[in-house]
Amino acid sequence: MPIKPLKAPRKKKKALESEKKSRPRVAIYWASSCGGCEIAFLEIAERILEVAEKADLVFCPCLMDSKYKDVEKMRDDSIDVTLFNGAIRTSENEEMAYLLRDKSKVLVAYGSCSYEGCIPALANLCKKEDILNFVYKESPSTNNPHEVVPVERTRISTNGTEIELNLPCFHNYVRSLDQVVEVDYYVPGCPPVRKSTDALLDAFFSGKMPPRGSVVGAGDKSVCEDCKRERKEKKIKAFKRPHLHSVDPTECLLDQGFMCCGPATRGGCGALCPSVNMPCIGCYGPLTDVEDQGVRILSVFASVLDYQKEDEIRKALDDIIDPAGYFNKFSMSHSLLFRNRFESMTKK
Repeated sequence: MPIKPLKAPRKKKKALESEKKSRPRVAIYWASSCGGCEIAFLEIAERILEVAEKADLVFCPCLMDSKYKDVEKMRDDSIDVTLFNGAIRTSENEEMAYLLRDKSKVLVAYGSCSYEGCIPALANLCKKEDILNFVYKESPSTNNPHEVVPVERTRISTNGTEIELNLPCFHNYVRSLDQVVEVDYYVPGCPPVRKSTDALLDAFFSGKMPPRGSVVGAGDKSVCEDCKRERKEKKIKAFKRPHLHSVDPTECLLDQGFMCCGPATRGGCGALCPSVNMPCIGCYGPLTDVEDQGVRILSVFASVLDYQKEDEIRKALDDIIDPAGYFNKFSMSHSLLFRNRFESMTKK
């Protein structure tokens, strides 16, 4: 398994708050993410009124103008539950993970990025220098004649006074939340569907949280169990891409040759993608006791190929564009691969 560089827990700070709280206190934070999990939380629709009635939202950068120093002043364990979405890409992400771990009784990895690294963790296949060079110098849309790239510290003079400006450190690789701090619960999905968010809220407000470490709002069976399509476990000669071929709306997508990750993906989403003729992409993560979802997906795909010779199987798999990115699209941080071995994984 990949190295999980956990730091020692932060030293508990002396309480700076004296007021007695009367309602549960909730925080929502985003790290390296797209913002989709904030939108997904709003998918609970009118139930947001119940949340507002029963709990106090004390920190949410997406909605509130609260500052990090406000969180630092809170008592340790004064936040009842924090929904943390986004992977750990920068030193700021990491610092907030430690801070919210200290301040929260319950820390939830909400969504695929915090759960397993998700799309941000595909950057682990590249050097950070290559990423910065492409984004700031080489991309087709870049206009940067002086080839300026971000630096962590720079000094400028303003009104005769010299000051230092700082940016967070851009780490060499992306980690999931539980590779930095202890996580109490996981809610998978890119983003989580309402059913999963409702399950978390039901457990929290009822005081009947599942055993620590549980995946909340998802099942132990695969997406195939929720899929209405008929599967006959056919063998196939090649893999198809859905935008290039017509799709039978009743037959199993994998039987038709489409790269559906449903057999290797935890259920709980209601098989939404297959229901609209799109193969499952694996965002709800691995099944219970599966060490590497990408390896399981590869195994499923290899098992349906109607070939016996190794060179024929290899040729069919070669037709899969970006296999590492496809098999571990949502789970790179938890994969056996973890990243390309450009340098020691103990470095950031």
